[in-house]
Amino acid sequence: MTKRQLAGTAAILLALSVPASAQDDTQPGKRPTVSRGAPPSSNATVNLINLLVKQGTLSEDQAAALVKQADDEAYVARQATRDATTKAEGAEKAATTATDAVSPPGTKRVTYVPEIVKKQLRDEIRAEVMAKAEKENWASPGKYPEWAQRIRFYGDIRARYEGDHFPAGNGPLENFNAINTGNPFLEDNLNAVNPYAPPSYNTTQDRNRFRFRARLGADIDLFDGFSAGLRIATGDSSSPVSTNQTFGGNGGDFSKYALWLDRAFVKYQPVQDFVASVGRFDNPFWSPTDLVWYKEIGFDGFAIQAKQQVAEGFTPFFAGGAFPVFNTDLNAGLNTSDPSGNIKLPSRDKWLFGAQGGFGATLDPETNLTMAFAYYDFTNVRGKLSSACVVAAASDVCDTDMLRPTFAQKGNTYMRLRNIPLVLPAALPPTGSENFQFYGLASDFRPVVASAQLDFAQFNPIHVILDAEYIWNTAFDRAAVAAVAVRPNNFAGTPDGSPGPYNGGNQGWLARLTVGNKEVKHLWDWNAHVGYKYLESDAMVDAFVDSDFGLGGTNLKGYFIGGNVGLGENVWASVRWMSANNIAGLPYAVDIVQLDLNARF
Repeated sequence: MTKRQLAGTAAILLALSVPASAQDDTQPGKRPTVSRGAPPSSNATVNLINLLVKQGTLSEDQAAALVKQADDEAYVARQATRDATTKAEGAEKAATTATDAVSPPGTKRVTYVPEIVKKQLRDEIRAEVMAKAEKENWASPGKYPEWAQRIRFYGDIRARYEGDHFPAGNGPLENFNAINTGNPFLEDNLNAVNPYAPPSYNTTQDRNRFRFRARLGADIDLFDGFSAGLRIATGDSSSPVSTNQTFGGNGGDFSKYALWLDRAFVKYQPVQDFVASVGRFDNPFWSPTDLVWYKEIGFDGFAIQAKQQVAEGFTPFFAGGAFPVFNTDLNAGLNTSDPSGNIKLPSRDKWLFGAQGGFGATLDPETNLTMAFAYYDFTNVRGKLSSACVVAAASDVCDTDMLRPTFAQKGNTYMRLRNIPLVLPAALPPTGSENFQFYGLASDFRPVVASAQLDFAQFNPIHVILDAEYIWNTAFDRAAVAAVAVRPNNFAGTPDGSPGPYNGGNQGWLARLTVGNKEVKHLWDWNAHVGYKYLESDAMVDAFVDSDFGLGGTNLKGYFIGGNVGLGENVWASVRWMSANNIAGLPYAVDIVQLDLNARF
């Protein structure tokens, strides 16, 4: 036993066993002494030390030092207890004095409060103070207020190099979108011969572009299942299928770039498996590929999503909604006077109605199958020939002009919208009527879509995933479309260069194999994919499909391959190669290489 251990033991025993008179430091000379011949003491600690001295374990000097040290430590402990008692009494007296000072004359004061009442008061005050501190966060430095904690910010940034390479032999592709969003095109007629060709897409000049995408969003928890969301994003235009911004675009010279409102919605989710959304939100329909819908497309309107596990490992789901594609201007019309006044045009609102049903099934603990079938109905998207319309200038309006698409990519079959008579009334000025044309879609669109995904996780975290999707436009009428289609749009070519028979189509499919991590989030996470895509001209409205494969649109087929690798937490690199060719119409092919650096937060 060391000297320190003995001192501690001695201090404890001394504090417990020394008589009150001996422990009173106000009585000098009363400390016990240590002696070989000392008689038994009433203090057990002193007797213990004397015994150790007799046995030769301790010398008299060591024993005396231990007794002194233990006595000093006991004194300190007693003094601390006395001081605490004194302070408590002083605080009580101060509280009584303060109460007396603020009490009006005649106030009766209870001088005794039961301990149980004091405890209850303390608990209530503590709970009240803690609740206020938690609500206002003044007890937690650096912590956001309660309302701010209900907002979750997120975003991502992507930098991209893209190389677009065209082989020799490509034919011109008419750019109907440029015409429909600008001035009508003057076609040849009896009164005019236009020496200029219509606007067309680049199909011959290789391009190298450096692009970026930046998005910043916020999800806000409201109350009782309600939430809201906002997101802004970059983009060369308000295109629904691209948020890419090309460096050097927007006028060049380091000009600033535009931001667009990309998401704005309110959601109601009373239970985990049911969601109702209104506003502009993510695609509510499950789409494992981008055959039908561009993967980042936003939907405007109203949608519901529901799912329910009905058996172990089997969960059916449903999604449906109504989405305005185009809303007629309230004052759309000719604004030219006639005997009945200004002419206003009828509403040509365009809508998309959609419904999807499917299921997710766990075939075994490491194999999952998801399948779904969807039906979409686009209303008022097909063009219609106008009533007889005399056009003297490009600014004149005909009654079906609003049926032209306000955004399109390429691939769909088009028809003329304006019925401009070739035989002119005698009352017209000598210049007569000019054949300024707008163009609309030649087909209706009511596609049926089947989607499937098979996920093998036997090598978890490495997955092997098979994705497949098929589309069939049930509203397509080949004969009716061919009768009104603008040549040579989706017509086969002939040896002499003239248009042959119409060879557009209404079906499409995509198959893809992916191996690797399902998500690339951490350092050295990876995945790679390879696939084939075939999408005929009028299987789907070309405005909403992928904007990368074949530089966007339908009437394309070909291979694609790519991969991703994690460079750190939420930072990864991507590479992708796509080779696309036209299915119908004039020859067109393009190879595209994309190198991306991605970051999210």
